[in-house]
Amino acid sequence: MKYIYLFIGMMSLALGCIGIVLPILPTTPFLLLAGFCFARSSKRVHQWFVSSKIYQKHLDSFVKRRAMTLKTKVCILSFASIMLAFPLILTDLLLLRLLIIGLYCFKYYYFLVKIETIKAPQESI
Repeated sequence: MKYIYLFIGMMSLALGCIGIVLPILPTTPFLLLAGFCFARSSKRVHQWFVSSKIYQKHLDSFVKRRAMTLKTKVCILSFASIMLAFPLILTDLLLLRLLIIGLYCFKYYYFLVKIETIKAPQESI
């Protein structure tokens, strides 16, 4: 089972790294999944991940203070909104549409009210 968690963690880390470069792919959820999987797979791999620059830059504030930068919030919300728009447009079932609209409301409420918005740290050259 540890190898499965390690594999999923590595795939999530790769997708998260791609998301750093491609704005349409969300970084934070994949890195959170990677952290979860690494914690389940190996203490050594988890320690490496937690001490990496990627973790420090993209996840540390969220894990410690439940806070994200405005850019991170916008990226996650826009990607998730686009993905939820497809079934909303393509379905004819009223109950499914209401469920998706409920997901939209919950998602925006959670990100705007429950997660603190912080300023992005200044990078030194």
